[in-house]
Amino acid sequence: MKLNGKILDGDGHVMERDSELFEYLEPPYAGNESLLGFPFFPTLDGYQRGAIVARLGIHKGYPSAKEWLDFLDGTEIESTVLYPTAGLTFGVIQDPTWAVALARAYNNWFTDRYYRVSPRLQGVALIPMQDVPEAVKELRRAVTELRMVGVVLSANNGELGVRKPFGHPDFWPVYEEAERLDVPVAVHGATSFNIGINFFTKFAQTQALEHPIAQIIQLTSMVMEGVFERFPRLRVAYLEAGVGWVPYIMDRLDRSYEVWAGARYKEFSDWLKKKPSEYINSRQIYFSCEGGEESLPYAIQRIGHRTLLFASDFPHETNLARARHEIAEFLEHPHLSDEAKQGILRDNIVRFYARNGK
Repeated sequence: MKLNGKILDGDGHVMERDSELFEYLEPPYAGNESLLGFPFFPTLDGYQRGAIVARLGIHKGYPSAKEWLDFLDGTEIESTVLYPTAGLTFGVIQDPTWAVALARAYNNWFTDRYYRVSPRLQGVALIPMQDVPEAVKELRRAVTELRMVGVVLSANNGELGVRKPFGHPDFWPVYEEAERLDVPVAVHGATSFNIGINFFTKFAQTQALEHPIAQIIQLTSMVMEGVFERFPRLRVAYLEAGVGWVPYIMDRLDRSYEVWAGARYKEFSDWLKKKPSEYINSRQIYFSCEGGEESLPYAIQRIGHRTLLFASDFPHETNLARARHEIAEFLEHPHLSDEAKQGILRDNIVRFYARNGK
């Protein structure tokens, strides 16, 4: 099929380096090289991800803004929204003061090194959920001053740093500000530790489970604590876990709701006013999906296609050739309507990230 407009990428990645972020730190950290003796971000888990990518053999470096633009041209993608890599562990940071400083440095670094090179390279902000008032302040700055298009939250924080699930009312000021600014919140997987799979030493097993387990936990928390009832204009995406798990968790959450809805003690938030599946079908909640998922047509039967997003994930486990193949899987999918393909590859991404419908 031929799309109306060019493909958009809902989730790509930069590969931030401490040596570059160092240049953007503000006092009292600016220029203090003792910082470079330790990683700025906690480890994703016990794996050296660079070693895994090296063994995969599809990359030999970090994509600069120019290399990202070459990738977009090579795949005929109009623009991308870029997420961090090491920064996906941002929520694990124990020191709130450092989290505030590092968020500002990352957001300034991204704006300078990518967005100012080309508006085709848009970004989501890191915000320090370890200090909610500062998170609200940085969200506002990132959107209004740096023109970032949303915020990213780490799906799993390993019981460190941000120690509460994202449905907790302590985080509601962040959602209130995101709703006021009309920007989305993206919950993005990465960290695998302390979700019950620490004993794996072969990365394929960890990779298969780390994203969906973490996303199930956060979706359950946010739905059952009433976030989407309290903030009916808030848009949230759960990224890099595919979409096959969504019908399953809808059924599980609905069952729990129905068991407790008529009981004296409901065992869920008073803000939850209807079945969880109704919130998931409300078009507030988005998911990334993959053309090769066998369960994709069934997921579309359950939740429709208007909240599904294409994500290149470049350069993580993909290169130009793989990205072209994944795009072709969508365009040539025999069980997706042209309307669904148009939505997944472009229209839904516009709807998720656009402010005030623009």
